[in-house]
Amino acid sequence: MPFPAFPLDSSAITHGIQLAVAPVFLLTSVSGMIGAVAGRLARIVDRAREMQERARLSDDPVFLARAAGELRALRRRGRLANGCIALLTLCSFLIGLTIILLFLGETAGLESARWAVWGFLSGVVCFLLALVCFLAETVIATRQLSFHVVQRD
Repeated sequence: MPFPAFPLDSSAITHGIQLAVAPVFLLTSVSGMIGAVAGRLARIVDRAREMQERARLSDDPVFLARAAGELRALRRRGRLANGCIALLTLCSFLIGLTIILLFLGETAGLESARWAVWGFLSGVVCFLLALVCFLAETVIATRQLSFHVVQRD
């Protein structure tokens, strides 16, 4: 079955590509953030595994209480990182959809401008919510830091 014929105007295609390129810059920043958050999530998982193993081998009640508190914080951080990655992935999907709608609207004459606007704005909202998750995760991580020097006798 052949594709439906619609006139291909080279200037319309060029303009469509120009419109579609702008959201690609947002996709670049989203992919960078996904990489950064995925790296943080991997470190969270590694730290949780280490703490679980140390707690399993310990019978010191003080250490076990501290380990339980740290594991709770790591669980919260992991959930925030997962939420951040989910929002960034949804953002990427919405921005990709925006690019398709802009290109088709410009080249095929589809009335997709309204959908493209909503897709782009929804993508930006997802990006902003992901930033909030990222900030919350880093705040929790910073609160876990202890700058006290332990002196051994």
